Amino acid sequence: MKKQLTANEQEEILSILEKRFEKNSNRHKNLDWSKIEAKLKANPEKIWSLEEMERTEGEPDVIGYDKTTDEYLFVDCAPESPKGRRSICYDHEALEKRKEHKPADSAVNMAQQMGIEILNEEQYKELQKLGKFDTKTSSWILTPPEIRKLGGAVFSDFRYNTVFVYHNGADSYYAARGFRGLLRV
Repeated sequence: MKKQLTANEQEEILSILEKRFEKNSNRHKNLDWSKIEAKLKANPEKIWSLEEMERTEGEPDVIGYDKTTDEYLFVDCAPESPKGRRSICYDHEALEKRKEHKPADSAVNMAQQMGIEILNEEQYKELQKLGKFDTKTSSWILTPPEIRKLGGAVFSDFRYNTVFVYHNGADSYYAARGFRGLLRV
C-alpha cells in the first residue's frame, strides 16, 4: 500500500483540515494553523495518515499541542465512531480466534496500518470535553494488557451526559462500534 499522496491530494486534504480547524476553533484555542501546516508539509507521511482518517470518515481535527514533545495532536472528531472503521473486533489475536462470522479487520490492525494510535481512556475522556461524541455509537479504546490477557477489551461511549467505559470479549464486533485514532505531528 502506498503511504504517500500526490501534491494535489496533499493540498486537498490540507484544505479540508484547514476549514475544519477554522470552523471548530473551540477545540484548539491559541493554536496557529500556519505552524501546523508547516509541520505537516515537513512530514508527508503524517498527511497520508490524516487522509486515511478522513477517508474512513473520522473527521480528524487538532485538539491540542504537547509542549514536551513539540507535537500537535489530531484526533477523530466525527460525531459518531468513524463509519469506515466499524464492525471490527479489537485486535488480530481476537480476529484469529473467531471460527465463523469473522469481521473484516481489527481496530489495532487498522490503526497500525493507518499510522495512528487508538485513544486510551484518558484521551477519550479529554475528547468528550470538546463536544458530545459517540452518543449513538461506541469506540474501542486502548485496553490494559491485564484485561486483554484474560480475553477482554474495553470500549467507551457517551450517554446520559456521562462517559461510560465498558468491557466486552475482544473478539466481539458490532455495526455501531469502531475506534477513534490519535495522530501526533
